[in-house]
Parts: sequence; structure tokens; C-alpha cells
Amino acid sequence: MIFIVVKFTIRPELIDDWLSRTDEFAKATRAEPGNIFFERSRSVDDPNQFVFVEAFQDDAAEAHLGSDHFRAAMAYIPDFVETTPEIINVQNVAGEGWGKMAETGPRG
Repeated sequence: MIFIVVKFTIRPELIDDWLSRTDEFAKATRAEPGNIFFERSRSVDDPNQFVFVEAFQDDAAEAHLGSDHFRAAMAYIPDFVETTPEIINVQNVAGEGWGKMAETGPRG
């Protein structure tokens, strides 16, 4: 599995447009063969900061990078970001996706 986390700081005046554009991107990414998950979050500390958390089967990431929606995102993202996005990209992660946390769970 390939695990990727990307942090974006977005220009405040473009937040609403960012949410709309990345909603389309998220749906298209989730529909890709080999996508295990794609999640988006907004920081509780900085309302202009967003994080994408995604995972792909080892052989699916190249197809993601070549997809129409990825290329379109790379064309519009420079207009939205206030700083260069930060990324963590880990390849050959064991597992098939999310696992259960051993240290806690619901009561009852």
C-alpha cells in the first residue's frame, strides 16, 4: 500500500471555491481502481489549512498521477495555495487500509 498525506494552506478568500473543487477531486479519486481511501480534513487550529489522507494499492498510484482529475488539480492548485503544499509519501506500507485501534474502543 502507498500512504500519502498532503497539507495545503489555502488563500482565505478562495476557501469556498477550494471546498467545491476538491469535492470533485475527492469523488473522482475514490472512484479510481486501486484507491483504498481518500479523506479530507480541515484544521481546527488554522481554518485555511486542509489535509488530504489517501492510500492506493502499490500498483495504482501511477494511474492516479496520470488521471485527468489529478492533472486538472495540478493546474488549478497553484491559484489556491498560499504556500507550497507539504507531503508525506510512504511506499510499501503493510496492510490493506484502516485497521482497528487496539488501545481503545466504544464502551459497552
